[in-house]
Amino acid sequence: MGVCEGRVVIVTGAGNGLGRAYALGLAAEGAKVVVNDLGVGTHGEAGLTKGAAEKVVDEIRAMGGEAVANTDDVADWEAGGRIVKTALDTFGDLHAVVNNAGFVRDRMFVSCTPEEWDAVIRVHLRGHFCTARHAVDYWRAQQKAGKTVDARIINTSSGAGLQGSIGQSAYSAAKGGIASLTLVQAAELARYGITANALAPNARTRMTQEAFGERMSQAENSFDVYAPENTAPLVTWLCSTQSAFVTGQVFELQGGKIFLSEGWTDSPAEDKGARWHAGELTPVVQRLIAARHPAKPVYGA
Repeated sequence: MGVCEGRVVIVTGAGNGLGRAYALGLAAEGAKVVVNDLGVGTHGEAGLTKGAAEKVVDEIRAMGGEAVANTDDVADWEAGGRIVKTALDTFGDLHAVVNNAGFVRDRMFVSCTPEEWDAVIRVHLRGHFCTARHAVDYWRAQQKAGKTVDARIINTSSGAGLQGSIGQSAYSAAKGGIASLTLVQAAELARYGITANALAPNARTRMTQEAFGERMSQAENSFDVYAPENTAPLVTWLCSTQSAFVTGQVFELQGGKIFLSEGWTDSPAEDKGARWHAGELTPVVQRLIAARHPAKPVYGA
């Protein structure tokens, strides 16, 4: 029996890459999966991968699993409700939402247009809001009706969101926002039996292959460090009942390495006991920077 036996899970952006690996991994561990994918390209171009969700559903059914396709837009409020309704109408319940859908519009900040900025923020931040918000309404109603809720929200941040990435100002801002959103969800939703965690995977996808090329090329005769399937076991475990004790965490992954992001925390401080004068702050700030743990560098710096 798999760790997700009988669990119903929505995976957004599940037609390719990481999302596809998550959907297949969840199904292999007994989950019933709603495979959501709008069928767009890596920059959000409509129709480039039409039918991707259905193909993944066929793969899951061929291996003996249960799945249903959904092609709604995760960043549309009404569509988010339809995604949740698909799970409830097909499988009668919902236990987890894996927010994975997204695309990039790589551009240096000085060249980024308002339209590109809005498109990236919409699919990532609003896309993480809509489906999960409808799911929370369902879980909250269950809890208020006296039912035991053991639900999960799995969000997708990125190293770009945690450290920043040159040429990806909108994407980095959105992914940083998702990490913060996860912290708030974990704090607010625990009372309803809902946990919230996030991932910052480092894997080969359509988006990362465009950005990093050879670095993400498939390994030969050795462990494929960047295979998207490496991230699937953690996602599956986070969706299971076994992960109930974990919430408000951001997991970073690369190959067989898994670790937690320590996030923002207080550094060493200097207290004058009175108001500082602007002219005396240079050595103070220098000492504080020298005393703290060094930050990871911005990607591409």
